[in-house]
Amino acid sequence: MAEQSGPVSGISERRGGAGGRRRKPRSGRSKALTGAAWAAAAVVVLGGTGLGYVYFRLDGNLKSVDINGALGTDRPEDIDNGSMDILVLGSDSRDGANGEYGGGDEGARSDTAMILHVYQGHKKASVVSIPRDTLVTRPECETDGGGKDPGGERRMFNESYSVGGPVCAVKTVEKMSGIRMDHYLEVDFSGFKKLIDELGGVEITTEKAIKDKDSHLDLQAGTHTLNGEQALGLVRTRHAVGDGGDLGRIQLQQAFIKALIEQVNEIGLLTSPKKLLDLAETATSALTTDSELGKAKDLASFALGLKGIDSKNMSMVTLPVTYDTIDPNRVVPLPKETRLVWDALRADQAIPAEATKDSAGDKGEAGSVVKDG
Repeated sequence: MAEQSGPVSGISERRGGAGGRRRKPRSGRSKALTGAAWAAAAVVVLGGTGLGYVYFRLDGNLKSVDINGALGTDRPEDIDNGSMDILVLGSDSRDGANGEYGGGDEGARSDTAMILHVYQGHKKASVVSIPRDTLVTRPECETDGGGKDPGGERRMFNESYSVGGPVCAVKTVEKMSGIRMDHYLEVDFSGFKKLIDELGGVEITTEKAIKDKDSHLDLQAGTHTLNGEQALGLVRTRHAVGDGGDLGRIQLQQAFIKALIEQVNEIGLLTSPKKLLDLAETATSALTTDSELGKAKDLASFALGLKGIDSKNMSMVTLPVTYDTIDPNRVVPLPKETRLVWDALRADQAIPAEATKDSAGDKGEAGSVVKDG
């Protein structure tokens, strides 16, 4: 699945910044990495027509966290090579509208975690999915109550978010990878559903039936246009495909993201200012970002920098892992292979195929359940 080409030259954008040097707009349909990116691009379009108040209106929707301020200088070097790394989390908070999922559990966890590496030139990207059940050495983190959690070895990755929210999640990823995260994006369950509904659904083709009462999903084999509820069920299901573990679910998530990108590329949103505004309202209400993307204008600039990436120029892999010998319900990173992944991203190079060939991830029948392309 990994691409074998190196980085692409082009825009020289400083890592960590929300903006960068503007490129001449391209004709035809814009391309976006996610539905949220489309919404942010919508803000630019509307603001450019003189509706400057839209920025102020949408700013009130966004939630942001000052991760740079919280982590200070105890971070990997900020490498200025034109690339960008973003930690993207799907939060499974059980509060409020999310309460119908998970049987009444309290608190929140990172149900989905991906590191998005955008190569220099912003024409290609690699996505590395981190299984939530990965056992890691978690650093010390400040807790929501003002105390400190000491962390330690053999801690589940998704507990980082439970312990210390976005700051601890970013800190854990940076300690694992040695790569500084330039940005942070988080979408919660209810926001994800609304975003898919606002986009008009996402079309996928399933090669087999998928039925999982825990994720509220019941699909026959064939082509479907998934609404928000069904899309959420697909990216969360783990019992209806493969061996019922998290690695199979990641394959479904990756297939869905590619389908979402293709769908977004085909929607003529730019012809309807109202649809753009509605989408922007939904997306900004669903997002939590780092403070550098905490204003609609900054988020829009960031999103426009991603619009040249489509699914064909995106490599998606799972962090190289193997099943833990003590607890087979958990996975542990393969040291040598994991280093290959981090070294490649740090050097702004494609992830080599040898990094994932012996991994338990990216294998099994789950990857063939949803038709690719």
